[in-house]
Amino acid sequence: MSSFETNPKDMKDLLVDIQAGKIQLPDFQRGWVWEDMRIRELLVSVAQSFPVGAVMMLETGGEVTFEQRGVEGVEPRPKAEDAKWLILDGQQRLTTLTQVLQLKTPVQTHNGRGKKMKLFYYWDIEKALQPGTDLLDAIVAVDECRQQYGQFHRDVTLDLSTRERECLAMHFPCNAMFDAMAWMVDLSKLNPIKIQQFLEFQQAVIGRFTGYKVPVIQLLKDTSKEAVCTVFEKVNTGGVALNVFELITATFAAEKFNLRDDWLGSVERNMQGRQTRLHAHDLLRNVEASDFIQSITLLVTRAKRHERLAELTKANAGVVPDEDKQQLPPVSAKRKTMLALSRAAYESWAGKVEQGYLQVPSFLRKQSIMRLRELPYQTQLVPLAAILAELEDRAWLTPVVFDKLSLWFWCGVLGELYGGAVETRIAKDVEEVLDWVNNDGPVPATVSDASFDAQRLDRLYTRNSAAYKGVNVLVLRQGAQDWYFKSTVDKLDNDDMMSLDIHHIFPEDWCKKRGIKPAVFNSIVNKTPISYKANRKIGGTAPSAYLAKLQADKLVALDTAAMDALLETHQVPAQFLRSDDFEGFYATRKANLLALIEQAMGKAPLSHAEAADHDDGAAEEAFAAAKEA
Repeated sequence: MSSFETNPKDMKDLLVDIQAGKIQLPDFQRGWVWEDMRIRELLVSVAQSFPVGAVMMLETGGEVTFEQRGVEGVEPRPKAEDAKWLILDGQQRLTTLTQVLQLKTPVQTHNGRGKKMKLFYYWDIEKALQPGTDLLDAIVAVDECRQQYGQFHRDVTLDLSTRERECLAMHFPCNAMFDAMAWMVDLSKLNPIKIQQFLEFQQAVIGRFTGYKVPVIQLLKDTSKEAVCTVFEKVNTGGVALNVFELITATFAAEKFNLRDDWLGSVERNMQGRQTRLHAHDLLRNVEASDFIQSITLLVTRAKRHERLAELTKANAGVVPDEDKQQLPPVSAKRKTMLALSRAAYESWAGKVEQGYLQVPSFLRKQSIMRLRELPYQTQLVPLAAILAELEDRAWLTPVVFDKLSLWFWCGVLGELYGGAVETRIAKDVEEVLDWVNNDGPVPATVSDASFDAQRLDRLYTRNSAAYKGVNVLVLRQGAQDWYFKSTVDKLDNDDMMSLDIHHIFPEDWCKKRGIKPAVFNSIVNKTPISYKANRKIGGTAPSAYLAKLQADKLVALDTAAMDALLETHQVPAQFLRSDDFEGFYATRKANLLALIEQAMGKAPLSHAEAADHDDGAAEEAFAAAKEA
């Protein structure tokens, strides 16, 4: 016997049932997210009798039980026991149609730029009836006061705040679609000469709405839990894509575990979510639920791999054949593996992984990464948290382990290995790094494979790139001093008084006047982090001039030796600044930065020797131009 039925339902009846609470949402469903233009396009599709897709619902009262809630906008909030059906697919469309056509309150939506708006939707009757009209142009939206305004929100250009004004303007409210007769009665009194036009509109547009049928797939109450979760994943891949968190929330909800509350918390249920505890740390503010679940999945699959390895080792007297090793379950961070995570595994590992994440800021600060904007790769936190979670009792702080983790971290950053799709690398790193630090196993592939091309420094311009951020942090962790305030740069408060940024050492204006190309003077070699106050003192003058100006400032008052020592903390060769020698400065500072990179990665950058004597063609050309100027 089939566990589902397919029947077309009158759209009006569906919306009435939604308002009555007979049709509700599983609580794991995401909030309503459609924007204004998508709402208009849906209305046009219905007005043209175009299909808007099937809706899938699950009958309540069976094996699969969910916490549930009413559709957004329905007030008073429906009681859970009123629900006969739960929407699995079609939430966005049904919510849109309910809010626009059935409810008397404004629709809460947003425009293409994300600005929140409260709107009522109308049909411009005259425009809708014009031959060849794009019906999209006939849909009008007004604010919650039922008005439109001109530029700068000064003049009211359309006022539909009363029924009389609606009738005189011949603008029909969408939320009167199923009660058009009452509107027509008012029209006959307020603007009787337009009755015939309204009757034409009723036939051309209103009739399409009142007669519209929606295909509904109904999963009956005897549908299994596994089938419901599989269906939910399959049908929710179009439109607004669902992320891993929402899909796993769906599967856990079938086991009466509210993953949304566990992560986000709940005021109603007096729960603090894990997100709140993690996001209390600036360096963890961008950690998402999917990152957290991915870290758990890594450790769950690693544990399964090691359990199987232990079984094989015991069965084979301590020697596992290579062919058996190849059959071991893999450590995985792929989406498919994450979706297979069980509630029991999540609950078993979530606390441990949370503690791993809470140790991440401490590790990063020891690398001199103090602020989120300095973090090279968000994606690298996933394996890092998993690794720290497995290294119990803060074992990562011991010198040998810390040095290995630091080497792995910087090879990933400066080798630029954590951009793009990284699921495979993440899984390999967790297994290989833990084996390396716990068992003195082979060097992880991320460490052995990483390389840094010396010429890459010449092409690092964008402060959002991982390598750019990484090099900047390497300078900071050498104790780089600010050029105005008596403090290391990384200790300065990031507020309006002491805001920090990365500025040119040889000023941009000075370089341009001497024919040095932007491709050279905009490189990170010619930039360093200093306070805005120091940068204002620099201005656009020659280095020799601004150094004298800085030293002469009565609040700075540094002699030449002290100023030179301060510059050296930025790996800046002072003698070349005092002689305004850009070429000498560039070559020397580049070599200094490469030395920091070599120290961080435990290996010399590619072409390091050649780079000391030969810069690339672009640099040579720019230096030549500078000499001629």
